[in-house]
Amino acid sequence: MIQIRRTRLEDEDALARVDAVTRTVEVSPAPPPPPGTSFFGPGTLPEDVLVAESEAVIGYAKLTQTIPLASHEHVLLLSGLAVDPDRQRAGVGRRLVEAIAQEARSRGARKLSLRVLGPNTAARGLYATCGFVTEGTLQAEFLLDGRYVDDVLMARYLITESQPQPR
Repeated sequence: MIQIRRTRLEDEDALARVDAVTRTVEVSPAPPPPPGTSFFGPGTLPEDVLVAESEAVIGYAKLTQTIPLASHEHVLLLSGLAVDPDRQRAGVGRRLVEAIAQEARSRGARKLSLRVLGPNTAARGLYATCGFVTEGTLQAEFLLDGRYVDDVLMARYLITESQPQPR
């Protein structure tokens, strides 16, 4: 049975392990963190991370406020999603995305954004089935393993029918 819950400080080693085994050039333009790097820090606070647990932590989703302006408080970023490779394609990612969307909504967000590498078709498909739409593409944004890779911007609106729709 898989449980989605808020992270705790004692999850740090398990989160770092999941991050280490999932951070590849196919899914992230950033290099893997050096061994022993703390998962939590100024950019990643425990209250911004949800974990998937099945006897052990098997995945996480992370929220970030990217632009610290009052006029942008209604937008949060899904800034990290990782699922242990042995548990992928079993619905864990979808459950984490839905849980983080609910968390964003509970914080008053009207829009949940994300960035995904163009060649990462598995993640793009997951996000699309979770209601995300492509808002734009930054072409040849990263040079990874000798090839230029697009950065795809996607978003999901978290508003109800009674609220005005974006133009």
